[in-house]
Amino acid sequence: MESIIFLGLGLDAWITIVTVLTVFITLLFTKISAESAFLGAIAILFITGVLTSGEALSGFSSPSVVVIGALFVVVSGLVHTGVLQWMTRHLLGTPSSYPKAILRLMFPVAFLSSFLNNTTVVALFVNVVKMWGRKLNITPSKLLIPLSYASGMGGVCTLIGTPPNMIISGMYAEQTGNAMNILTPLVPGLLCLAVGVLTMVLLRRLLPERKSPEEGFESTGEYTLEMLVPTSSQHVGQTVEEAQLNNVRGGSLIEIVRFDKEVISPVPADEFIIGGDRLIYAGQIDELIELRKSHGLVNADHHVFSIEEIDPNRKLKTASIGFVSKAIGKRWEETGFEKNDQLTLVAVSRQGERIEASPRDIVLQAGDTLLLECPPKMKNISDEAKKHLQFFDSEDLPNIGKKTLVSTLIMIGMIALSSLGVMTLLQAAFIAALAMVICRCCSIDQAMKAINWNILMVFAGSVVMGTAIAKTGLAQMIANGILSVCGDNPIVVMAAICMAGMFTTEFISNTATGAIFFPIIYNAAITMGYDPFPFCVALMIAVSSCFITPIGSPTHMLVYGPGGYRFSDFAKVGLWMALIILATNLLAVNLIWPITPLP
Repeated sequence: MESIIFLGLGLDAWITIVTVLTVFITLLFTKISAESAFLGAIAILFITGVLTSGEALSGFSSPSVVVIGALFVVVSGLVHTGVLQWMTRHLLGTPSSYPKAILRLMFPVAFLSSFLNNTTVVALFVNVVKMWGRKLNITPSKLLIPLSYASGMGGVCTLIGTPPNMIISGMYAEQTGNAMNILTPLVPGLLCLAVGVLTMVLLRRLLPERKSPEEGFESTGEYTLEMLVPTSSQHVGQTVEEAQLNNVRGGSLIEIVRFDKEVISPVPADEFIIGGDRLIYAGQIDELIELRKSHGLVNADHHVFSIEEIDPNRKLKTASIGFVSKAIGKRWEETGFEKNDQLTLVAVSRQGERIEASPRDIVLQAGDTLLLECPPKMKNISDEAKKHLQFFDSEDLPNIGKKTLVSTLIMIGMIALSSLGVMTLLQAAFIAALAMVICRCCSIDQAMKAINWNILMVFAGSVVMGTAIAKTGLAQMIANGILSVCGDNPIVVMAAICMAGMFTTEFISNTATGAIFFPIIYNAAITMGYDPFPFCVALMIAVSSCFITPIGSPTHMLVYGPGGYRFSDFAKVGLWMALIILATNLLAVNLIWPITPLP
């Protein structure tokens, strides 16, 4: 295979190029899951002989990937003992102005994200920030983008704060035999954070003021209508389908409340109508009231669609549709969530405005916020539904107590043991995860559920693709191409590769971007005869500097729906933020670790 050369590259290199591009296109334009795309890439690279079996499986045994798996357990202990919840309650306070609110929000979030998964941190803060914003009379959309940005900038301050740092540091250790300290990127990360927060304050007028989706859900009387079935009605004894009462013009039947307060929801087509039934419809009120004439129904005596008033076993919850949800492009009944999870769609809000149509007729889009009638506990909702619908309100709140302190001490101990060089980060993470289970900060079942195997598949696949790019000579060729354009000025080369990585991470996983660009920047540094260490640190910060598109980071997708944002809202402030952070990154890294020739 290697004897076939085209444009200076062997067949293995071309297979790698096609595989990487296919993964990019798959992630950008299809609904195929990221883990499936990366596992497919591993299979192709192995089957075609580009990688040996050991190399194809190397990602799953990579120390950086294993550390990330152990950290999932550590975070689980912190969540179940209430550490993160306690901090969200006590950190925000009551600032006297909007700029002070930005400062009061971004620094604590960045601190937490330096040691914990930033997606977890943002998910915990979203509802808190919305309520906090209303208390301060600040539109949530003016706070949720700073929340997401802060989590990303805080994550780059430590090796464990964001996965690309782990992947790049792990690949650097494999190439050089020298392991980075857990606090290696701390100083340049803090400088970028300080500049980023200041930039956010200065550019605050570019933040959009969007209507929160929940504002359209504040009064259920505006989009639900309740009617009673008279005992003399001709429809008594008929099924809902026979009476043609399930899907009517302008709405749909979402619930039947019997005289004994029994609640039937979702309503099956073969459910019989009984005199005195209270039928609850959702949709366009002006059209629904025609049911009084067409079906002989009468007005309910008062509006009782406050689920807690009727049945404590049904709750109203809001959920957002992410950019990779299977619900995109479908009507609600086509998703299967109504049948499988007993989730009844009551209303849909898009870009802060409730859609005036029958909920069941609406074709759902990414960023839509849904008002759902749900089972009482989140544990009654399947993992499949939670994967495709982002719920923010969980009732499983932990108790703050002794275990809160224990889990905090375990986390601090892990950081101290690693940063002081007493043991490797892998060893410290394993000890911390084991301690969380032994001290009952989380159960074994909770620990296992906390490990996101899909994300680990993406990390492993990213490492394997990086290996293929390095092995086939593709990284060296790209590095040589950059050098031929940029010359032999190391700062210019560093800036060019970091800028390319920064814009690539706006469209695909920052973990994958880090793994792909590491061999390129490493080979470029070695070819020029310079120590690759500062180049790698600069790349860490660059690939996590995704501010321009909402698909650039999972945290952006978490705030996209609740903030009522449009796709372009991120670009207005994010482009300036990205360029300013890139410049700060390059300046900080070169001041702290001046580029030096290899001995």
